Amino acid sequence: MKELSRRNYFKKSVLSVGSLLLAAKGVRANSCQLTPDQTEGPFYPIEDQIDKDSNLTRLTGSQKQAKGQVIIMAGVVSDENCRPVENALVEIWQACETGKYNHPSDPNPAQLDPDFQYWGRSVTNSRGEYSFKTIRPGHYRATSSWIRPAHIHLKVHRRGYEELTTQVYFKDDPYNSNDRILNSLTKVEQRNVIVDFKSSERDGIRLDETLKRGEFNITIRGI
Repeated sequence: MKELSRRNYFKKSVLSVGSLLLAAKGVRANSCQLTPDQTEGPFYPIEDQIDKDSNLTRLTGSQKQAKGQVIIMAGVVSDENCRPVENALVEIWQACETGKYNHPSDPNPAQLDPDFQYWGRSVTNSRGEYSFKTIRPGHYRATSSWIRPAHIHLKVHRRGYEELTTQVYFKDDPYNSNDRILNSLTKVEQRNVIVDFKSSERDGIRLDETLKRGEFNITIRGI
């Protein structure tokens, strides 16, 4: 009888521990870490333009492509419970290959690219998915001792959710380590905004060596 009691106690203990582990796993699976806010910067678009679509590499009616390395940035917009957010407006704006913004306040003497769109919009589908085709932006000097790494500004709007403004960085950029804005985030937050852009593959075969694709998933908070 004592041996049977010990077995029953052990069995109940294992079941209890298993239940706690499953419960903890469920909590982790149903919660998403919020994407960190970052400064909007001084070059948010203030002038309207004809093109507002998600392809920044080619202007409507033009056969010319923007200068620079073409990339695809795509991902899913979710809430803090990992549920996809449909009909969220995702905006991006950035510098062209020379590191210059199409903004009257940008003091950078570099040339603008007349074939680049500079900012665009994408609306998430029923699965919360968005996508942009753009170019890797150039570096520029923020101060005499500070060169900003390649980055893309991003803003998400959706009624019923807090507006998010952030910046997306490239994993292999040598200026990331000394960037004051990026380093104002915690190490965990930095991992959430640094993206590894790499050649797309299917069944282990690279489809395009030149077109880099990066996945940037976004989590916003409901009001």
